[in-house]
Amino acid sequence: MANETACAGRVERLRKIMADRGYDAVILRNNPDLRWLTGAERTFDDEVAHTAFVTARHQFLHTDSRYYNTFCERLGPNTAWEIDQQIVDAAAWAADRARDARARVVALEDTCTLGFYDDFQTALAARSAAVLTPRLHGDLVKLRAVKDSEEVALMRAAQKVTDEAFTHMCGYIKPGMTEQEIRAELENYMLSHGGEGLSFGTIIASGPNGANPHAQPGPRKVQRGDMIVMDYGCVVSDYHSDMTRTVCLGEPSEEQRHVYDVVRQAHEECAAMARAGVVGKDVYDHSVKVISEAGYGDFYKHGLGHGVGVEIHEQPNFNRVNTEPVPAGAVITIEPGIYLPGKFGVRLEDFGLVTEGGYEPFTESTHDLVVIPC
Repeated sequence: MANETACAGRVERLRKIMADRGYDAVILRNNPDLRWLTGAERTFDDEVAHTAFVTARHQFLHTDSRYYNTFCERLGPNTAWEIDQQIVDAAAWAADRARDARARVVALEDTCTLGFYDDFQTALAARSAAVLTPRLHGDLVKLRAVKDSEEVALMRAAQKVTDEAFTHMCGYIKPGMTEQEIRAELENYMLSHGGEGLSFGTIIASGPNGANPHAQPGPRKVQRGDMIVMDYGCVVSDYHSDMTRTVCLGEPSEEQRHVYDVVRQAHEECAAMARAGVVGKDVYDHSVKVISEAGYGDFYKHGLGHGVGVEIHEQPNFNRVNTEPVPAGAVITIEPGIYLPGKFGVRLEDFGLVTEGGYEPFTESTHDLVVIPC
């Protein structure tokens, strides 16, 4: 059942924005935002089937028969949400709520489609309702960037499964296995040891494939001397984990160990910089500095980190364009890498909580280069 206290706090944060902006109501349809706001875990899928209408005093949630009972079970009998499964178009339903509330300014979430926006306008006109309909300005995404204690606990739980999977895989991988076989074992382990879903398509990239940061696992068989990049995570109650470790199958070459050490240095120095108020770009720039001074600047082109929560990619970011201070309570990855075409790649990723005093990684797996005997 949803944590009513945590969810009430999230609704109040939204209502403060509404009051500051002069909104009488807001309409939300994006599933991650609705999961965050309602607390209804393991309810949402890929369907855009739900609409929330929030005013200063009421919280309406429209869904359909496929989800209605689940919402009632997840939110419990004392929920503040007024849930219905009326057989009516979502835009017409929202227009009815706006008319009944005598709302004059109703803000729509940025992620609402143009089709829904147009249908809402048409439904308002049919009801002779004069309503201003501004778009929100990424407000829900910004609110979600600051995690509460319930969210942190769920991500710690997801990461515990993810760490345990790494330990398992280090004893499982053998020469001759394909990347696909390794992925299947890793995913099966997470799903059979507490993971309720996968954070994203697992990356298993061996040897030269590891030089592609988002390589897709394929039929290549791992062999002695390979660096193997494993980027993966699982979901617990809709909250994600995210982790990358690079291991070596057999003893690494001098070059492989050196590249790994540079990536580790960049990771750990950036983690030491991370704290509330630091500018995302500054942390990213430091990772570039470390890697460039070691002579590998041309082989590191992606961002250093991204927020994690009910989506695998959220705000804030450690990248070249984020000039905003990172807030306390953000959960963010740190994942520098070096990718040498035709040879191998190395990435080292943790994710954790930004606090006033620093960075608290949820990830507990070692930063040492793990050498798998063969």
